[in-house]
Amino acid sequence: MKRERLRSRFRITGPLATVLLLSGCAGDFGAGIAELPAAQGWERLPIGGWVLNDGIEARTMVVCPREACAQQGFASVLVFSGAEAGRMEQALKADPQRLARLFSKPPSDPARKPAAPKPAAGKADSRPKSTTRVSRFEAEGTSGLLVEIRALDASTKSAATAILHGREGDRLVLAIAVSPDAGSARRDAVAAWRSR
Repeated sequence: MKRERLRSRFRITGPLATVLLLSGCAGDFGAGIAELPAAQGWERLPIGGWVLNDGIEARTMVVCPREACAQQGFASVLVFSGAEAGRMEQALKADPQRLARLFSKPPSDPARKPAAPKPAAGKADSRPKSTTRVSRFEAEGTSGLLVEIRALDASTKSAATAILHGREGDRLVLAIAVSPDAGSARRDAVAAWRSR
């Protein structure tokens, strides 16, 4: 008898939790980006329940997945305030060569254990497998940063991130776009910037 009551509670709890989760996300997708509409395959991402660091706010995020678009993409508008705004602004104003080095080398994680040395079956190729180039650009009356990463092998693998940034009072607004090519990343970042 007791086991039957527990089973019936589990049958109700699962669907109830799912409904509560979905209702918590419903309508909390941000404004979207007018120039990157759903009719062209762009989907708004739910941002209302995201837990971000203090001083960082996600206004909108959209993605164009492979199934819906010939060329995948991601665009977002983020707002930084307080100390976070100052730190981000300093990072964006850094020397492009320094930024290229930072983008091409993943940050070290002090909690991560160093990898065990591999047996010497031959000398491993320690050359970089990609190139990273960072350049500055202007669009919509504000400063931009373009990061391009290309594979060094014969493939055509590449990715680009375009970031437009500017102040709105004491807040720093970033329009970010990621795409396989630089032209699309810049275009989508400009679209995100216009929607801010």
